[in-house]
Amino acid sequence: MRKLIVSVLTSLDGYYEGPDKRLDGMPFEDAFNDHNLRLLREADTLVYGSTWFRDNWEHWSDVAADPSQGERDRDIAAQVLSKEILIISDSMTIDPDAPWASAAAVVARADAVAEITRRKQGGGGTLLMFGSSTTWNPLLEAGVVDELIVLVGAALLGDGSKVYDGARAPLHLLGADVLDGSQLVALRYGVGDRQE
Repeated sequence: MRKLIVSVLTSLDGYYEGPDKRLDGMPFEDAFNDHNLRLLREADTLVYGSTWFRDNWEHWSDVAADPSQGERDRDIAAQVLSKEILIISDSMTIDPDAPWASAAAVVARADAVAEITRRKQGGGGTLLMFGSSTTWNPLLEAGVVDELIVLVGAALLGDGSKVYDGARAPLHLLGADVLDGSQLVALRYGVGDRQE
């Protein structure tokens, strides 16, 4: 059975973006992209909210078109732009002329749990989601997230958007590592009570 893995970067005080949704105070480091590339290589479906999808697709399309970009970032772009896409949104529709149209499906928020459960039954790589807490928080509450990776960085933002604002959810630690050459600590959690 396939897994849904969520990976999110947060400040030490638990914010994934600062006030006014700004990212300039977030503890991004080069190792962040190395981590993301490792996850992308194991995934065959990327799960998004509509806003994060548009921003991510545009960013990595620009990287792919820029020959001055480094090999790792061009590799990330190739991974992002070649995966199957599931967008969870009540308002987005697929423009048939969009470059991603043939790889994408949109599902309403009310149907997201059932759709992800259905997709997890098949074979293949993981379903992977970055950021977009308003999209993954309800999925975690509903029990369809299998693993949560929280990258904690060396920053205290004091305010912003909380990484999680749902109901209490049981987690169990699978591992903790400092990412090579960085101050980012990767905390890997299984979702649900630990199975012995």
